[in-house]
Amino acid sequence: MRVLIIEDDVNLLLALDVALRGAGFAVDTAADLPDVDELLSVHAYDCAVVDRMLPAGDALDYVAARRRTGWRVPVLFLTGRSVPAERVAGLVWGDDYLGKPFALPELLARVGSLCRRGPAPPEATTVRHSGVEVDSGRYEARRDGRLLELTGKEFAVLEALVAAGGDPVERSALVVAGWDELVPPASNVLDVVVAQLRRKLGDPPILHTVRGIGYHLGA
Repeated sequence: MRVLIIEDDVNLLLALDVALRGAGFAVDTAADLPDVDELLSVHAYDCAVVDRMLPAGDALDYVAARRRTGWRVPVLFLTGRSVPAERVAGLVWGDDYLGKPFALPELLARVGSLCRRGPAPPEATTVRHSGVEVDSGRYEARRDGRLLELTGKEFAVLEALVAAGGDPVERSALVVAGWDELVPPASNVLDVVVAQLRRKLGDPPILHTVRGIGYHLGA
């Protein structure tokens, strides 16, 4: 399995490189965002470990832009920020986050989990319900023909809701669809994504809460 590390702290970059190679991963490294595009054009990655704050800016914006083009490699953000809103943002655009300082064994465990999950299957699959169409192959979603500009998490949650054909989907199932078992049970990241989805889907409302269960899509 191949991992991309993006980190501008030379000592931390070296430590991550040595630890991941010692755990059996193939590793490529970049010290800043301008170096990343070439690596992505050459290699396919099973996971990316990305420092949030880099000389070229916040890596969250870079990953978000990549997600909009269909890039679905699992991302583990490293951040020294402890504000809840920052952690939520990392989970919305990425797949996991780890606050600095951290223990290398924990990072290795999280990288292994993301690599096993792997990117979403590339084959084209289109599902439709209540005027919403989700094309997982092209990584596009539409409501009544209108293209929706979705984040990776929003797309995953909407895809699960549409696939259910109007049946209620449990919160835990939506968390699994968009994240993984490492998301804290009390986290509000799903609520944030659902609120964003409702806004982007527009009127009339079709994304509804099923009290005590989760959500369903329909009239």
